[in-house]
Amino acid sequence: MFDHIGIAVADFATSRDFYARALAALGLQKLVEFPKDDGGAVAGFGAQGKPFFWLATNDKPKGGLHIAFAAESRAEVDEFYNAAIAAGARDNGAPGLRPHYHEHYYGAFVFDPDGNNIEAVCHKAAD
Repeated sequence: MFDHIGIAVADFATSRDFYARALAALGLQKLVEFPKDDGGAVAGFGAQGKPFFWLATNDKPKGGLHIAFAAESRAEVDEFYNAAIAAGARDNGAPGLRPHYHEHYYGAFVFDPDGNNIEAVCHKAAD
């Protein structure tokens, strides 16, 4: 189990706003934001007062990172996907079953503003 994860972003405001919209569908929200010493910014997203997903400005984000957020239902996966696309994400796999992973694997994949592969997944049988 991980405690938190952070990713570098090129355009802080664009990424912050993208994640605020996309993660709201999963019940997550921006909990903290503050400036960095180098003039950039940091934001922490999470739930129940604990940020666990962090964004920070960096002029050379790597992209290519894959992060999967747990969803409580298939409907949440659908909501995440629709919110992410509306916020400017690029499609990387519409919501649906991925039985090659396991029988009830229901996921959706998007590319965030920096090209990271962001997923929402529900492992439960149909709602």
